[in-house]
Amino acid sequence: MIEQFTRLGDKRMLQEFKKYSISEINMPSYYSMRDAPMHKLGIGTTHKMKSVISGVFLPIMLHREYTLSEKIIIWRGKFLTTKTYDLWNKLVATDLTKKVQRLDIPVYFFHGIYDYTVSYSLAKDYFEELQVPMKGFYTFEQSAHSPLFEEPKKMQHILQEDVLVGVNNLADTK
Repeated sequence: MIEQFTRLGDKRMLQEFKKYSISEINMPSYYSMRDAPMHKLGIGTTHKMKSVISGVFLPIMLHREYTLSEKIIIWRGKFLTTKTYDLWNKLVATDLTKKVQRLDIPVYFFHGIYDYTVSYSLAKDYFEELQVPMKGFYTFEQSAHSPLFEEPKKMQHILQEDVLVGVNNLADTK
């Protein structure tokens, strides 16, 4: 983000970054510094998101496939994850590449090319090393962290044609 804001000449955002230590990630400072710049660059929740309300809240609330209780659970989970520092510290300290190297189920990765919430290159590296009976990595070219909402038709097509029938024919990488 620093490289991108330097290229854009955004001195105010660069000053904000100086307030936080990159070497010591902790929950309050991480959330204080990441959301606004990530959304401004189109690398956070969605690639073209202007606000959390229009970009995430409304699409989830308007999604017919979720029941009302599921919609409430989604927001409750988001709130608890961002406010539960012990859980956050365990999450960032867990190296899945060491902890989960093998699974006995099919695995599908859906990843937006603009996603900096979860590094595209690190996810791809992990996918390559993960040992499973069958796997598929699907890149969404117009998405950041939420391809389900950003490219719903492509997501639906992959779910119907690959995931539900247990194949990886549409995957970029197998």
